[in-house]
Amino acid sequence: MDAGVLYVSIPYRTCGHLCCCGCGHEVVTPLSPAQWSITYDGENVSLAPSIGNWALPCRSHYWIHDGRVRWSRRYSAAEITQNRDRDRRLLDQNTAEHRPGPPTRLRRLLQWWRR
Repeated sequence: MDAGVLYVSIPYRTCGHLCCCGCGHEVVTPLSPAQWSITYDGENVSLAPSIGNWALPCRSHYWIHDGRVRWSRRYSAAEITQNRDRDRRLLDQNTAEHRPGPPTRLRRLLQWWRR
């Protein structure tokens, strides 16, 4: 990977880049409703939410917005734990909602029946 380049793979639903702090670590951000999303305005790319590289030695935290890096404050250990817990809950919830199951009408009928 080259520094300053955001690589986007639509088929693999992922983005990758070298950490913006310059440490050289590769950062991969999965694209999904519960993780990251990308927007392209015809010129610039934005990635949301922020990228918190808390597992890396640099522990950098930044946004990629309109093709530029916007640095964010460092999170405390407690904030990192809270953020990871929230992200895990959102991912679990999103995964559960998108599991194959009965068609929507049947699912609603079953939910009504169980009540």
